Amino acid sequence: MRFSFALTLYRLLLPLLFVAAFPGWMVKMLRRGGFGTRLGERAGIFTTALEYEPCGAVHFHAVSVGESLLALKLIREWLMEEPGRRFVLATGTATGHAVARAADIPGLRVTYSPLDFRWMVRRYLNRFEPAQIVLIEAEVWPHLLLECQRRKTPVRLVNARMSPRSARRFTRCAGLLRPLYSLLDFVAIQEPEDAGIWEMLGICPQNIHPTGSVKFDPGSGARPSRNPEFQVMLDCYGKNRPVVLAASTHAGEAAWIAAAIRDANPDILAVIAPRHAERRMEVKAELEAAGFAVSLRSTFTEPAASADRPQVFVIDSTGELRTWTAHADGVIIGKSFLATGGQNPGEAILAGKPVIFGPHMENFQPLAQRLVTTGGAICARDPSELSQAILTSINPQQAEAMTRHATKVLARHDGATRRILALLRA
Repeated sequence: MRFSFALTLYRLLLPLLFVAAFPGWMVKMLRRGGFGTRLGERAGIFTTALEYEPCGAVHFHAVSVGESLLALKLIREWLMEEPGRRFVLATGTATGHAVARAADIPGLRVTYSPLDFRWMVRRYLNRFEPAQIVLIEAEVWPHLLLECQRRKTPVRLVNARMSPRSARRFTRCAGLLRPLYSLLDFVAIQEPEDAGIWEMLGICPQNIHPTGSVKFDPGSGARPSRNPEFQVMLDCYGKNRPVVLAASTHAGEAAWIAAAIRDANPDILAVIAPRHAERRMEVKAELEAAGFAVSLRSTFTEPAASADRPQVFVIDSTGELRTWTAHADGVIIGKSFLATGGQNPGEAILAGKPVIFGPHMENFQPLAQRLVTTGGAICARDPSELSQAILTSINPQQAEAMTRHATKVLARHDGATRRILALLRA
């Protein structure tokens, strides 16, 4: 009864929420280049002829760029086992869509996931008739699950994570959410400690599988490696110059981190990669106001020497962060100083780079705590601590010890991709 009431309320509020969010969503799509990418597919409006669609394929649903990259990793590994299998990757953002298309995987149909209106979901399912739907990390939508249950289409949630904040919120609402989450065929969770909360949400214990995280599993793919073109750009600032990369920074963090890098050692080149590339001009203005000379990756020209203005290189591109990480001597994780949640430290560790983050890594606990406890990462709480941590990260002996300890922490996730694929293929 409570779920029926909640579902009715959801159906009444969904159009209102859509109308309220629509203007901001349109602006975001404009900034991120969403128009001209078959954006109508979000509303169940398709332009591809039906006879060319991959009917009966495995569908991955990934909202963000990060989730799209995880889905691509699973698809590539699956194709190594079954080269002829067809896949559909449905994304929720224009940047995720662009990354998926840029992967250029033969036979992969990239589309947008439908908005959770019943008629849009039905058009999507009628068109593709998925063999199964694989949700990445956290995206569970009522109408999608209910319609898949009616059609007996399996829905699996993989790489599921539960931050402490989410766990508290889900615990309070467990009675309302249980009928919905119980529709999942199984959940592959990153941490075995989270099994209890998933049981509370209605998943049978035998359908909860601790697999580790795909994010932190090197799999059979190549680790991040350097790009000669990128190295040429960095050499313009001085050959053999130490590079510290601030990855996925959020509002206000670019100048804050760049100042800490300058204070640690003016010879270190600060490379800033904002979380959203469309913020490039905002980030550039922020850095210039703080006294830095700024070059953008998108319009790169050899920077002019400046005696009084330290140089900062801003990576305002999408899908390149993994490669830029390979060029860094140390990596600072964004959204962990002046925002909450943090970003993924896994790529930097897999690339063999020492990692520094701030006090706000809520979305990556307990991993962040394990890294700090074992000496695999440094948590810096203020600019002074950050400057000291930066000096540690570019010291070869200390950096080697950090990366060795961090690699041991990630070892528990080794094979996560293979374990998830075994569940999906079964």
